[in-house]
Amino acid sequence: MRFFVVGVLALVAGIKASEIEDLFVRHKVVKDVIGLSPPKLLKVSFDSGREAFLGNILTPSEVKNKPIELKWPTRPGSMYTVAMIDPDAPSRNNPSRREYLHWLVVNIPETNVWQGNELVEYIGAGPPQDTGLHRYVFLVYLQDGPVVDYRIGHISKYSSSGRPMFRTQKFADKHRLGAPVTGNFFQASYDSYVPILHQQLSDGRA
Repeated sequence: MRFFVVGVLALVAGIKASEIEDLFVRHKVVKDVIGLSPPKLLKVSFDSGREAFLGNILTPSEVKNKPIELKWPTRPGSMYTVAMIDPDAPSRNNPSRREYLHWLVVNIPETNVWQGNELVEYIGAGPPQDTGLHRYVFLVYLQDGPVVDYRIGHISKYSSSGRPMFRTQKFADKHRLGAPVTGNFFQASYDSYVPILHQQLSDGRA
């Protein structure tokens, strides 16, 4: 039954598992962030009416609010971790702050993201001016049990502390999460919303 559900989602998305892998590899998410492509496609929908879709281009203004829907095939009774990172900070040519952590939620019951523990509050895409397109990657991990080690602390949407140079794979290894079970990503470049976000992070004013 689980494999049937996966197949249905792939058909609805109009893309095969092999094509998901091809785009993760082509955009170098595999290698820069993870070692293997996730086998399933994560649905990521924003209140702007736009969706992430394997490297499509969205604007920071369109993704400034956290997704209104994340959907993926789940194992009944299981918990998941969701991470969103930018591997191109401050630019793809000079990713010295890779990976910049935009969102981290653990202990999610099935797909009920809002019932999980939000360790790092969501911030949208904020690529600096003249740095070209950045990749924004969503990864979902199946947990063996509750994640209870919160050494990362709680990071507010008004703070940049603790966000640069996060390592998704290291976090996954530490909490025995294994490889991501699903994922997606989009690309974005600078627009008029970015200075607002940077101001929010620098001094706490939205």
